[in-house]
Amino acid sequence: MIEALLWDVDGTLADTEQQGHRVAYNQAFAQLGLDWRWDEAGYAELLRVRGGRRRLLAFMAGRSDAPPEAERAALAWRLHALKTDRYAELVAAGAVALRPGVRELVDEAAARGLRQAIVSSTRRANVEALLRHHFGASWGRLFGVVVSGEDGVARKPEPDGHLSALAQLSLAPLAALALEDSFAGARAARLALVPVVVTRSAAAADEPIDEAVAVGPGLHTRDGWRPSPSPERAAAGRITLDDLADWRARMDLVSHFG
Repeated sequence: MIEALLWDVDGTLADTEQQGHRVAYNQAFAQLGLDWRWDEAGYAELLRVRGGRRRLLAFMAGRSDAPPEAERAALAWRLHALKTDRYAELVAAGAVALRPGVRELVDEAAARGLRQAIVSSTRRANVEALLRHHFGASWGRLFGVVVSGEDGVARKPEPDGHLSALAQLSLAPLAALALEDSFAGARAARLALVPVVVTRSAAAADEPIDEAVAVGPGLHTRDGWRPSPSPERAAAGRITLDDLADWRARMDLVSHFG
């Protein structure tokens, strides 16, 4: 039985990277008078480096116009802080939408009394900006636990974030189900022994996923999922809480964690 959903943010709740964080980075570059711009293809490659400041340092390492190495860490901190401010402005302006089907599943889970948590490697300010915009000032009633990149836990694919959420919820791993979009997120949930459903994002569309109870293109459609959702709920036109429960129940019979 599923008692809680553990939601990833970037790529799972919303496709934040290309239309949110990338644009905000470019605005931060311009604000400091830097002639740097990240296009979609280049940013997709940079996403292989986990963590915003690490990403900036990796980018600067390949630039002839970057400052001396001793000055790069301070510049990365400043850029990252500016990016966070610009990202919040983009979210408030409606530039970063929830992925289709997310709001419906969040509301369905809340109506059935499931607890919901956020498990993200991004900064808490980014998480709160997104949740406040899309779920209102009372978003904390929907997501009673938030584990962010500033909570002293190791980044995914380490399981620390999921384990922290479980501890705060006082739940065993198999009482929860994680929703992730990438290999790193799926691996983190797996190491925490939490069953995971992967809704592939554009940023992680080609990553190998072999540790999920189900993998598909998004919660808004019933097409393209492995395993296929039950045809009995075809009229729903989206992935429902009962579909998650079905996949979770099949996991009890056929291990996907071998």
